[in-house]
Amino acid sequence: MVPERLVLASASPRRRKLFSLLEVPFVAAAAYVDEESEGGESPQEMVCRLSLAKAKAKGVALSYPEGLIVAADTIVVLNGDVLGKPADEAEAVAMLRRLRGRKHIVFSGVTVYNPALGRAITELVKSAVWMRAYTDEEVARYAASGDPLDKAGAYAIQYQNFSPVERIEGCYASIMGLPLCHLAMALVQLGLMLPVDVPRACQGFTGYRCLVAGEILHDQAVSKLP
Repeated sequence: MVPERLVLASASPRRRKLFSLLEVPFVAAAAYVDEESEGGESPQEMVCRLSLAKAKAKGVALSYPEGLIVAADTIVVLNGDVLGKPADEAEAVAMLRRLRGRKHIVFSGVTVYNPALGRAITELVKSAVWMRAYTDEEVARYAASGDPLDKAGAYAIQYQNFSPVERIEGCYASIMGLPLCHLAMALVQLGLMLPVDVPRACQGFTGYRCLVAGEILHDQAVSKLP
């Protein structure tokens, strides 16, 4: 049974834009959950738990009981430390200085939840990111812009006026906050075929030549070309 409505449980404009690349009608609804880590859980466990919690958030699930709900969470991990969203400009500066010239890991969890069936599928995505050796002056300007304040690790890979990332290994869209190929696989498992070539749409939007889409999709037919 294909649900009556597709719901993105997110207030993030970046996730909404990425989701729109799938060319399917959807509504967006903010999901409010406690994003603090629970004692003893790994970063991987944390990001999957939070994506599932957002998908099952009462304010969303109760409003769309016949819908198919999509939610995601993304965290930055540096030497085992989870870097969340900075509380203020000073914390953003401190995070960016810690990341400068170093490699870190970005984990994203994406969940598709069918409330009517009580079934949820969660995908975990891991990407490696190397930051360039940006200057203190660049950090100060970027932090003052306000852009880092709603982003894990205090940066956006796509922010061209700063461009903090030197290179990546993994999924560019996942680092932005919504791994589209993994999402496509989960949607197919719950009965929703997509009308778009997902890797092509993603690469066209990001301008990044993806090297992992084929491996992620495992040669499965997760899109229906027009």
